[in-house]
Amino acid sequence: MSLNNSNLVLAGAISLLCTTGAFAQDNMKKLENFQSTGASLNMATIPQTGPRADQLKANLKNVKLPPGFKIDLYAIVPDARHMAVGPSTGIVFVGTRKTLVYAVTDRTKSRVADEVKVFSPSITMKVPNGVCFSPDGILYVVEHNRVMSYPAAEFFYEGPDVAAAATVPQGELIPVEEESFNHGARTCRIGPDNKLYITLGNPFNVPAKEKLALYRKVGMMGIIRMDRDGKNREVYAQGVRNSVGMDFNPADKTLWFTDNQVDGMGDDIPPGELNRATKAGQNFGFPYYGGGKIRTVEYKAETPPADLVFPQVEMAPHAADLGLSFYRGKMFPAKYQSGVFSAQHGSWNRTTPVGARVMFTSLKADGTASKTEVFADGWLTANNEYLGRPVDIATLPDGSLLVSDDYAGAIYRISYAAQ
Repeated sequence: MSLNNSNLVLAGAISLLCTTGAFAQDNMKKLENFQSTGASLNMATIPQTGPRADQLKANLKNVKLPPGFKIDLYAIVPDARHMAVGPSTGIVFVGTRKTLVYAVTDRTKSRVADEVKVFSPSITMKVPNGVCFSPDGILYVVEHNRVMSYPAAEFFYEGPDVAAAATVPQGELIPVEEESFNHGARTCRIGPDNKLYITLGNPFNVPAKEKLALYRKVGMMGIIRMDRDGKNREVYAQGVRNSVGMDFNPADKTLWFTDNQVDGMGDDIPPGELNRATKAGQNFGFPYYGGGKIRTVEYKAETPPADLVFPQVEMAPHAADLGLSFYRGKMFPAKYQSGVFSAQHGSWNRTTPVGARVMFTSLKADGTASKTEVFADGWLTANNEYLGRPVDIATLPDGSLLVSDDYAGAIYRISYAAQ
C-alpha cells in the first residue's frame, strides 16, 4: 500500500469515528438500564501497519535512552493523551482532547498492540482527556465538564454500548460560564483514601483578581477530590495554575503533580514545576508566583498567602511538563525503582524550543526529590522540528513503560534488558 493510500485508510477510519461521536445521542438512560442504544456494531479500527507505522518506527531511531533500554512503537492512536492500564487485562484506555477515548489491545501479549478502536461510541464526549482506574477496575473518564464512570470497561469494551454512569453530571464539574478552550484538559487518580482526585486548570494565563474567590471555591487553579460516587467534593490543593498530570507515591501516599508556568514572561523564566502535596489544604503559589519563586507582574504588589509550598523540582522553563507516574514495575534497574517518570510536551512560545522528552526524578529516603535527569530525548531535532510530543507515562504489567504522543498520534513502549 502506498503512503497516500495508507493515510486515506487512516483518515477514513478517524472520520467515521468522529462522525459517529458527533451525531451520537446522549444515551445515558439506556446504558444505565442496560438497554441497547442501537449504535452500529461495525466499529472502525485504526490501522496499525503500513507506511505510517514504518515512519514512526524510523523516527524512534532518534530517541536516546540510557544503556540497556530500547524504545518501540506500541500503537498508533490518534491524538493520544493520558493513559489508564486495566488492572485485570492490561488493556490501555487512552484519552484525547477531542471527542474520543480509545481502547488499545495487545491480545497476544507480544508487547505490540494489535487493535485500536474507539471506546463507548454511543456516548457523546467532550475533551475526555483524563482517564484512570480504581483498584477494583472501574474506569473514570474526566471530560471538560463531566466525569463518567464505566464499571466494566475492560470486559465490555468490544461493543459500542458500555455500562456507564455520570459521577459528576454534565455542567457540574466547573461553572458552565467558566468553560474555555484554554486549560480544559483534566487528569484523574484514585487516591490511597479511595477518593477520586481531579486536576482543574483555570482558563487564563493569569486570572483577574475578581475571579479568585470563585476559583478557590470550586477548585479551579487547583486539585479537587470527592467520593467515588461524586459526593463530598472538596478542594484538596490550591494555587495550581494548570496541572495536567499527577500520581501518588505508593511509599508514603503523598500526591505529586506537574504544573505549567505562566507564559509571556520571557524564554528563561519562570521554571516548570514538579510538586509534592503532603496534606489537604496546601497552597502552591499561583497566581502570586508564575512558576518556582518568580513573582507574576499582575500580583507582584499583592501579599501571597502564608505557608506557600514551593516545587520539589524546578524544570526547564516552558518545557510543558504534563503526565507523570511513579514506577511500580520490576523490569527496570534498581536506580529507577519507586522514582518518578514525567513527560515534557515541549514549548510552544519559546524562541528556541525545549522539551519533548521524558524526565526521571529519584527520591531521597525522606520521600522528597533527589535528582532529576533526562531519561528519553530526541523527539526535538537539531533544526527545532518536533518528531513527537510526549504527554503521559504509564506502566504495563510486565514493567515496561508506555509514553503517549499526541503530535505523532502514537504510544511508544520503553523496555529494558541487561547488557
